[in-house]
Amino acid sequence: MEREKSIKLLNLAVNEELLAVHQYMYFHFRCDDIGYELLSQMFKRIAIVEMMHVELLAERILYLKGDVDMVVHGKVAHIADPKEMLERAYELETISINEYNAWAQKCDEEVDSASKTLFESLVRVEEDHQDQFETELDNLKQFGDKYLALQAVERSKQVASGKGGD
Repeated sequence: MEREKSIKLLNLAVNEELLAVHQYMYFHFRCDDIGYELLSQMFKRIAIVEMMHVELLAERILYLKGDVDMVVHGKVAHIADPKEMLERAYELETISINEYNAWAQKCDEEVDSASKTLFESLVRVEEDHQDQFETELDNLKQFGDKYLALQAVERSKQVASGKGGD
């Protein structure tokens, strides 16, 4: 096994995950600000899962005697429209799925089965995230703005009753 090749791929994945964390937290803040509680909490929960992915990747890099590159290469998209947020999130997950599958194969070629297995496990979780974003996009398509309005109304009720919000 050539450790350096695996370390490079693992660090590329760290970057993907960190960018996703930043993007999803931005979406969380925006959705929370306009009262879309369900979307807000979904983005926050998925961002936390992506942070755990960074931890798993970092542990593997350190085991291989590498250094973890914690610099994010890429920019957070400043999107305010929930549909566009979900489309961007779906796109990020698609990119990760494709890359992690390819990187798992490269690790297999380098006889690094542990890194291969890690990438394969990440693919499964990213596919779940992709499915969640697709479901939300389908809901928006089917119900339109009413879907978002219901979230905002529910949030307003919680705030007015003293059970939620600020």
